[in-house]
Amino acid sequence: MDGLFFLEVTLAGLGSGGLYALAALAFVIVYKATRVVNIAIGEFLMMGAYVFYAFAAGMAWPVWAAIAGAVAVSAVLGAAVERVTIRPMLGESPISVFMITVGLASILVGVVELIWTADQRRLPEFMPRAPVMVGEAFVAPKVFYGFWVALALVLLVLAVFRYWRGGVALRATASDQGAAYAMGINVPRVFSLSWAAAGAIAAVSGVIVGAIGGISSSMGVFGLSVLVVVIVGGLDSVAGALVG
Repeated sequence: MDGLFFLEVTLAGLGSGGLYALAALAFVIVYKATRVVNIAIGEFLMMGAYVFYAFAAGMAWPVWAAIAGAVAVSAVLGAAVERVTIRPMLGESPISVFMITVGLASILVGVVELIWTADQRRLPEFMPRAPVMVGEAFVAPKVFYGFWVALALVLLVLAVFRYWRGGVALRATASDQGAAYAMGINVPRVFSLSWAAAGAIAAVSGVIVGAIGGISSSMGVFGLSVLVVVIVGGLDSVAGALVG
């Protein structure tokens, strides 16, 4: 019995770990490219979940369209934040830029509470609800399917940034900004790309987290847990963040 309980707890932990890995990936992409510690990653996750809620519940869009819309809006939000608030701070001390992201987190929470209030809400059901058994161990279906979605997206993102031209430019900029400039790479555009990619990834993570536990203006706390994962794995290491 103790062995079965341990297995169930382990599987639940792995399922949650997949979501942490996905959000940590969004954090690391921004840090690697821009050296900005984005403390507001949890609030980006929250915004993605609420935009999905607005499309799926408020406008009755199909789930796939609502997810695509949430990803697109979050990507635009990420690029806009980089252009308006982060880029003008280039050359300033890291703590100044860090405080910008702290203020950004508060602003995003305020926007959510202004539009949707602070009450917790449930996302429309879109995951299978049939019990999932791994051997004799029970795994919550939303955690089980959320893990596989997160894993698939992580692998997709790694492949995109390994083979896509924009991903190669991002990795080059992360390695050496001066050399990237010398090779003709538009570094400011890469900065925007990294924030847009982080916003899109955070949106998917937010939808999955919201589907499991509901959404509220306090979802940003999840981002603090992600920060711990990233610090354990290394701020600029994708592999380290995933292992962490």
